[in-house]
Amino acid sequence: MYKLDLPVDLKESSAIERRRNLELQRQSRIFNAKVRTIGVDLNALEEQSKDRTLRENREQMRDEAFASDMVRNDKIAELLQRRQEQDIRNLNKALNEFRAVHQQPESRREWDIYDPDGKKKDKPARVSDDDPRCGLSSLQKFDGEDLNNKARQKLMQEQMREWSKKQAKEKAAAEARQKEADRLYQLKARELDQRACELAQAEEDCRKAIQASVKDYNKALADEVAEKARLTKEQELDDNFTEMSNHIYGDVLTENPDVAQSAFGPHRVITDRWKGMSPEQLAEIRRIQELQIQEKKRIMDDEKERDNEWERQRLADARAGELMERQQDRVRKDLDKQQVENNAKLAAEQQAQKAFLDREVYTNPPSAAYFDQWNKTSR
Repeated sequence: MYKLDLPVDLKESSAIERRRNLELQRQSRIFNAKVRTIGVDLNALEEQSKDRTLRENREQMRDEAFASDMVRNDKIAELLQRRQEQDIRNLNKALNEFRAVHQQPESRREWDIYDPDGKKKDKPARVSDDDPRCGLSSLQKFDGEDLNNKARQKLMQEQMREWSKKQAKEKAAAEARQKEADRLYQLKARELDQRACELAQAEEDCRKAIQASVKDYNKALADEVAEKARLTKEQELDDNFTEMSNHIYGDVLTENPDVAQSAFGPHRVITDRWKGMSPEQLAEIRRIQELQIQEKKRIMDDEKERDNEWERQRLADARAGELMERQQDRVRKDLDKQQVENNAKLAAEQQAQKAFLDREVYTNPPSAAYFDQWNKTSR
């Protein structure tokens, strides 16, 4: 039997996995037409790198400015939030202390209703005939048995009076405590507002100092630029005056004929200084021009005779070419007729061959799975 539980070679499996990942990365680069590049434009890449560096520097400066503003605002907001939370904690603490000291469950008027030890403390249903707890629903005392009506009414009135006094005192004490809490809260709020105003004033002073320093720097820079412009203008005026003097007193405007003499011989002149020819030179030039006119006329007559000869030769060649073209047209028509017959014959043979291939040879056409196996690797 074959051993199928052989240990896995981790090194070989890691190498196979690495080659598989490299192949997938290569396919993503080659098959994706948007990221595939052929050749490298170094100038464009350098320009893009410079633009990207400049843009990153500007974004970094802007982000640092925004970050500093955010840090300052966060500190102010954190300070105000801490103070507000401290005020809330102090108010809650005072409220809980008041409730723990002055609002005990035993001191409530309805405590006897939900007292867990009420049954233990309760009296029997009826102690005596004048028991005030025996009402209509107690089934302990019926009509005609109310012997302590006056005492009960008096006791109820006194109890109501005591309850009213106690409620008035509690209400007055609660109002006094609420006023004290409101006064403390207002004092704390004014303190926070004062601190916020101080922080805003400090920030405004810092901004004014920065603006003043920037203004002084801009003024010094503007003075420096104005001084440079003044010096440049003075230098330009001096250069203009010097140039005008050179033109006025130079050999160009004074038309000195000696300045046109060349150092390479008397027959040569300096073109940018030459002021014109002498009458003898002009007469010699006119004589040479007359000779050139006569020579040109003779050459034109010879060329006209040669053109007439070429025209006669062209007409003869045109007649011969027309005869040859007619002969070629007849031959071409015969060839076209023969080609049409051959094409018809070939078309019939191809139709028969295609029908034979479709019926006898191509009996197993490829499916979509056959085409899906291509373009799966970059090699």
